[in-house]
Amino acid sequence: MLPTRRALVSLALTLLAIVTARPALADDPADPPTRRLLYVATPGIRNYLEYGGHGLLVFDIDDGHRFLKRIPTGGLNPDGVPINVKGICASAITDRLYISTITTLQCLDLKTEHLLWEIPYDGGCDRMSLSPDGKTLYLPSFEKAHWHVVDAISGDVIAKIVPDSGAHNTVYGLDGRFAYLAGLRSNELTVADTSTHTIAKTVGPFSHAIRPFTVNGSQTRCYVNVNELLGFEIGDITTGEKLARVEVQGFNRGPVKRHGCPSHGVGLTPDESEVWVVDAYNQRLHIFDNTTMPPTQRESIAVRDEPGWITFSLDGSIAWPSTGDVIDVASRQIIATLADEHGNPVMSEKVVEIHWQGDEPIRNGDQFGLGRVMND
Repeated sequence: MLPTRRALVSLALTLLAIVTARPALADDPADPPTRRLLYVATPGIRNYLEYGGHGLLVFDIDDGHRFLKRIPTGGLNPDGVPINVKGICASAITDRLYISTITTLQCLDLKTEHLLWEIPYDGGCDRMSLSPDGKTLYLPSFEKAHWHVVDAISGDVIAKIVPDSGAHNTVYGLDGRFAYLAGLRSNELTVADTSTHTIAKTVGPFSHAIRPFTVNGSQTRCYVNVNELLGFEIGDITTGEKLARVEVQGFNRGPVKRHGCPSHGVGLTPDESEVWVVDAYNQRLHIFDNTTMPPTQRESIAVRDEPGWITFSLDGSIAWPSTGDVIDVASRQIIATLADEHGNPVMSEKVVEIHWQGDEPIRNGDQFGLGRVMND
């Protein structure tokens, strides 16, 4: 008998407490309350400044996603014009936040909000991922052959991995043992052993080149978008085999403004009971029941623009598509929309949740919609 969704949620939240970024603080009435903030890097949809301008925008999750401030960032071309942001990640252990653009990687101090360094890398940069201990970054080149392995404190390159796949998206597993590397020119997902920074295996082949993807907490399944598919495919990370192809039913494919593929964004709810996949042409999010195999389509949610990404709050209560809509997962209702200090709509594919207690960051989420159920 399958466990209930409530049981899965309870298990997921218990495990999240184990893997939280800092040791749990004592339950003291004198402790300041925890604040949940959403950090949004812009321009986070190509270089379009109309979707939030330039900088790192901060929103109060628990106060209706109210705009709090804009933190200045780098990421400018030689003429001083902002360029595309490609990724964002953070560590509540090291108090650092990272933003990649097509040419450089930036490191900011979360507490002082100062830019510590900005470094260009050979071949440019794309969507990176940070190890759970905050010490190591897997940084893809900008659609080239290689990934750099980077010391997250200094920015120094410590290794290079060359799958020759058109480097693009990166996920670090929750236990830190493996990193997952997807390229625009490959239908296989590369799995890197982070103890040796070498290729351990591949998963696939899938039906086309891999676009956004995610993995479950125990790192036994991957869920991938591929070119020409409205939906997603599933791979078995353990065996390396493709398991299923899941197509969205009841909606037609059509031309899209960005990314060139019908579904550019897929995420697991933290309890892994659902898969959410984006649909750019129909401006929808489609929700699938992940307690069946293959997952079964449940319902759809209309959003205000073409979605190109999806992630979730650590507790699984909120979904953040790149359109700036804020969705209550339980009710499927849009409960807020992100807007900047001038009231203009904010949209970005690069967002990360950070929890604070007083002046200390104590926990961080991820830009990918990762599953967070870690089985023994």
